[in-house]
Amino acid sequence: MLDLKQIRENPEQIQELLHRRGISPEYDLNPILERDGQQRELELIRTQLQARSNEIGKLIGQKMKSGGKDKETEINALKDEGNQIKSNLNELEPQEKELKAQIEALLLQLPNLPSLSTPIGKSEADNREIRRWGDEYLPKIEVLPHWEIAEKLGILEVERAVKIAQSRFIALMGAGAALERALINFMLDTQIKAGYVEVIPPVLINSSSLQGTGQLPKFAEESFKCSEDDLWLAPTAEVPVTNLYSGEVLEAEQLPIKHCAYTPCFRREAGSYGKDTRGLIRLHQFNKVELVKLVNPETSEAEHQALVNNAEAILQALKLPYRVIELCTGDLGFGATKCYDIEVWLPSSETYREISSCSNCWDFQARRANIRFKEKGKKGTQYVHTLNGSGLAVGRTMAAVLENYQQSDGSIKIPDVLQPYLQRDLL
Repeated sequence: MLDLKQIRENPEQIQELLHRRGISPEYDLNPILERDGQQRELELIRTQLQARSNEIGKLIGQKMKSGGKDKETEINALKDEGNQIKSNLNELEPQEKELKAQIEALLLQLPNLPSLSTPIGKSEADNREIRRWGDEYLPKIEVLPHWEIAEKLGILEVERAVKIAQSRFIALMGAGAALERALINFMLDTQIKAGYVEVIPPVLINSSSLQGTGQLPKFAEESFKCSEDDLWLAPTAEVPVTNLYSGEVLEAEQLPIKHCAYTPCFRREAGSYGKDTRGLIRLHQFNKVELVKLVNPETSEAEHQALVNNAEAILQALKLPYRVIELCTGDLGFGATKCYDIEVWLPSSETYREISSCSNCWDFQARRANIRFKEKGKKGTQYVHTLNGSGLAVGRTMAAVLENYQQSDGSIKIPDVLQPYLQRDLL
């Protein structure tokens, strides 16, 4: 959520930054500013009335102590004034509450502001490549698409999975299931060694949690909801792990908090129909290891770079070629102020595909979820900065392994770092 004070004090700057994100320059902040002005005016009136009510209470007490018949008339007059103030307050409070709710509803629709260092652009075509890694590991032979080689090896079932669910669901069989599990364990072990604390969170989460990280209210159609409960299937572990700390005031010494979590993830992939209808790239259910950080704003940028490096470490250990892209303003996710995508090489399509999105959200999510911290010797609290990124999307990693490690005889060489988990070197 954006800082209302910042909007109030710098509306032109906020308008320009929103425009950089692709929001129409005609977008009007006035509905927020008008309601904010009305709410602040009501707040001032309410404060004055409450002050007068407190004053009346003291005056009545003083006059009752002093006694005398002539005081009774004054006391009754004060009581009448006090009752009128109480009546006025009863009218003002719901008006003020309604204005606050309207302001919050409008703020919840606004995306995060891009950082000033984020490249300005309209779409993914304007993203900036930062670096490439692993060109020496590019396959030297022509390879089959990962779904074809997986079906030939008998490790991927599509038709049977569709039979028990619907399209965009798959079942991994035998060595395929073992490979997926090996990747998950390897990713978790690697990130734990890097200093992340593992979490197994709930994968059914409430609306408040989804609102806290920005999926609600704007992207409700992209998630699966339970019909009889205020519970949703988690679209990413970012949601439950970040919200573990919602509504809390942390000590500065606790920061940074670094978590890794494996969960199944569920997304409707709204608007993506017709894309990647085969294979492991775009599914309604997929496995992912997520990295989440809660940090002091002073270390936010350095922690972001470290998170990207932690995600890259998985691909480097697996010797999978990849590149790092800095997203432009027009391609940023809703909650991100700055984001780097890591894209792995898929040789069958001769292209790089996203395998991790590493976002710095600054205080955007922390405001929505009310996650703050306090420094010793300082008054007040500050909002933490939240960061998240895949470390990695497991299905897409498997797709990359199946394609980049294909042998000329159709077998798959198991990456060296996975062999201890699988107890074999070929698939």
